[in-house]
Amino acid sequence: MAVLKIKFTKTKRDKLAQILWILNWVSVVSGIILFSLGLFLKIEIKKRSEVMAKGDINSVPNMLISVGVIACIINFLGGKICYDCSDANKFSRWKLVMLPYIVCTFCFTFSILVGAVMCYTMRNELEESLYLGLRDAIKFYKDTDIPGRCFLKKTVDLLQIGFRCCGNNGFRDWFEIQWVSPRYLNMASKEVLDRLKSNVDGKFLVDGVPFSCCNPSSPRPCIQYQLTNNSAHYNYDFLTEELNIWMKGCREALLDYYTDIMRSIGVAALLIWLFELSVLIGVRYLQTSMKNVLLLGDLEGESDGWLLENSFVETAKYNISIIKNLGKANQISTVSGMNDPNINVQNTDCDKTNITTKSIPAAR
Repeated sequence: MAVLKIKFTKTKRDKLAQILWILNWVSVVSGIILFSLGLFLKIEIKKRSEVMAKGDINSVPNMLISVGVIACIINFLGGKICYDCSDANKFSRWKLVMLPYIVCTFCFTFSILVGAVMCYTMRNELEESLYLGLRDAIKFYKDTDIPGRCFLKKTVDLLQIGFRCCGNNGFRDWFEIQWVSPRYLNMASKEVLDRLKSNVDGKFLVDGVPFSCCNPSSPRPCIQYQLTNNSAHYNYDFLTEELNIWMKGCREALLDYYTDIMRSIGVAALLIWLFELSVLIGVRYLQTSMKNVLLLGDLEGESDGWLLENSFVETAKYNISIIKNLGKANQISTVSGMNDPNINVQNTDCDKTNITTKSIPAAR
């Protein structure tokens, strides 16, 4: 029994073909939107690739870009097919193409859904990438004289100022690394030497943060050194007073930023998927109704259209049986009792002499 069978008159078929022709051109625009969203996300990730570890975070923008390009091609072809389907004579040219086209469009539409879901599921990969990337960037913050790392100080400072954040997880991350370059340390100072000797790794650690962690909106001048020393500042209590530096870590700030972008892209991709799915359903009805018109032979009469010719269960069983039998056509059976047809075949005796031959008449 056919699934969701609908009866179409010639007028309904013509209107459906015209509507689908318009919708396919709208789908071309939606493909451009998907491409643009993927490109935008890729550029945003590229902007801060210095503070991200290498991973699969580009899989989402790459997929959106690819799906967007494929959408433009498929929907352009779909518009041509639907335009010709208003004429039964022109439809005969596309009759063999339409079913493979619908199958390919279904796979492509499913890819849009996968891309939309990936926008919501890549948060963990993005968080790990940001954590590892920011950890290394802060670690090499002081290496302003080393090629390949000299740009990291500027990158981290602009990041902390722009996103109003400090450190990886928070401002205390700066307490655990030497972020002051050795070229700016006075090795003749007893305080500097004592700090270097007090650390097992010989690092110059201070309870301070770079200037980019300072909050310019604070009424008090920024306290970026000796943050945990109450006696070093007038009328200051580290435990009770709100510090005038950014409290949020840059990993959290960047994660929130990219999560908002990907959620918006995910919503747009889901809407495009629903639109593409509705167009695909319309094309399927058009294909089956036009096919039945040709079978009936009455181009002006009514015809049935459906999504599936048989029930879901029967269709699934039929497709599974096709998949199972795909590789069996050239397979030789090895079951006991089944012999190779080329074995034990009685050969013709080519040496027989009793074969009668026609005598050739002698020339006279």
